[in-house]
Amino acid sequence: MKFVLIPKGRFLMGSSKDEKGRSAFEGPQHEVDISKAFYIGLYEVTQEQYEHIMGKNPSDHKGARNPVEGVLWREAVEFCRKFSEKTGKSARLPTEAEWEYACRAGSKSPFNTGETISTRQANVYAPPWGKTKAVGSYMPSDWGLYDMHGNVWEWCSDYYCPDYYANADETDPQGPVSGGARVVRGGYYGMLVKYCRSASRDWIDPDTRLFSTGFRVVVEVGDSY
Repeated sequence: MKFVLIPKGRFLMGSSKDEKGRSAFEGPQHEVDISKAFYIGLYEVTQEQYEHIMGKNPSDHKGARNPVEGVLWREAVEFCRKFSEKTGKSARLPTEAEWEYACRAGSKSPFNTGETISTRQANVYAPPWGKTKAVGSYMPSDWGLYDMHGNVWEWCSDYYCPDYYANADETDPQGPVSGGARVVRGGYYGMLVKYCRSASRDWIDPDTRLFSTGFRVVVEVGDSY
């Protein structure tokens, strides 16, 4: 598994009121300080990697280099635990703030590609016969990350709350302290592009197995990769 070092920094999280396609729960837009650098997976976790760690592959669209899909939130957390044991690295799911910060790669536009994104740039809006594609099939972001828009939804560690942004911590927000649903980010291959924007957020019951849901891994910066 390959990782990219994401530098610490500040960014505007969420979407502005005039961003096309936004939802109310993407605001208010607010400054967030990511106080520590971190490593994040170059790609979404692949089926090959998931099966190697977990001994099974729940994916609908089979392919060793395709992102694993149909993963429950607790299974993604368990993957991180087992990966940590195997490698000696402190692996976990990204927070919602870390995910958006990494996705934006310094951009302030709706997508890290600019004002819009096309099917030549990401695996988005491919109904009704769409499917996942091998990770790395499109050009990376300016920070070297692949498939942050589309391909599969990506689990974050946070509980979901629609009005959390109004009271979120400014530094390294961890999400609400309790809740039911968990945050997913990035959209998936069958979504309209507006749902794949950097600020777009959604939620899924952590015990619901959806074919479109995968994840990527964060490793603490102290565990050099």
